[in-house]
Amino acid sequence: MEALSPTLTSACEQPPLYDGTTRLYMSYVCPYAQRAWITRNYKGLEEEIKLVPLNLADKPAWYNKVYPNNQVPSLEHNKKIIGESLDVIRYIDSNFDGPKLIANDPEKQSFAEELLGYSDAFNRAMLDGLRSKGPVIAEAVAALDKIDSSLSKFDDGPFFLGQFSLVDIAYAPFIDGFQIFFAGIKNFDITKGRVHIKKFIEELNKIDAYKQTKQDPQVLLALTKKKFGI
Repeated sequence: MEALSPTLTSACEQPPLYDGTTRLYMSYVCPYAQRAWITRNYKGLEEEIKLVPLNLADKPAWYNKVYPNNQVPSLEHNKKIIGESLDVIRYIDSNFDGPKLIANDPEKQSFAEELLGYSDAFNRAMLDGLRSKGPVIAEAVAALDKIDSSLSKFDDGPFFLGQFSLVDIAYAPFIDGFQIFFAGIKNFDITKGRVHIKKFIEELNKIDAYKQTKQDPQVLLALTKKKFGI
């Protein structure tokens, strides 16, 4: 198991920029950053890509100069910065050694693009479902049903394209997180009646590259409640 570096706060000095080290600027508790972290681990790049964990509640001012969008993740590689989590995971998959995370099959590639394009809408629907008063809103239920159905399209494995891919990495932190948050905030089980999502979460949690990135569910739930003022 990799020994994780302490989180950098506003009091911490900036690591050297463009000194030849490849760095992943991230947060241990950000699901978007978790996408890049999982990709790095799955491809066995712990030595090649150094984690630079930031405290998002007390972010170092220098990070804004590294990546003007001031969000995580961002990847420092070959004297440039790549931002936006889906772009970062594609970049890592294309530019580094390790198992390839995009299928060769054209039908699977097309479905992968469709699902990656839907991921933001899924997250919005689910977050709206968490914030809403009363029962879980229809939009969140429909989003979950769409995901459950999507997981049944290919029968050569429990993942979106059958075998583990960038699509699973894009959704993993959110589906697993929403299971915790909907249970803890809405008393709602997102896997009930959704056998494919249930199986997806079970299989996901057998993958070391993913398990290494998981945080204490109660800490994540507390952070989410604080964010939503619950």
